Amino acid sequence: MQWSQDGNQFMVYVEKNENILESMTLFCENNGIENGFISGIGAIKSVEIGAFDIENKTYIRKQMSGPFELTSFQGNITLKDGKPFIHAHITVGDHEMNIMGGHLFEATVAAVGEFSLQRRTFNASRKLNEDVGLPCICLSETF
Repeated sequence: MQWSQDGNQFMVYVEKNENILESMTLFCENNGIENGFISGIGAIKSVEIGAFDIENKTYIRKQMSGPFELTSFQGNITLKDGKPFIHAHITVGDHEMNIMGGHLFEATVAAVGEFSLQRRTFNASRKLNEDVGLPCICLSETF
């Protein structure tokens, strides 16, 4: 991983064969980033995405082998159980130009992973929202 900083902005290059969420979470831990926003593009070779089933309160998960173009990666960073947690959604395209997307569980870089991270100082954390069935962003004591 390579990175550069300009104030609260970071440019992060995730290397070939590195896992994106694992690498970016470790980056946040090592740099004291508890809240922020993240976006990125690149090329990945394996990915696990999902969609949340609201009625059953579980994720429908799909693992895919690439290669894929990572056309969009958008997410936020909050504290969950005292550690940085990245909640991201992605869109990927295959070599037939078919687009797929969803909640990101993990992806591995095939060639490049280029990410922009903005550290923010708001006070946000994740807590289980029983009604939704997920740890959601909590900006107050309760939902």
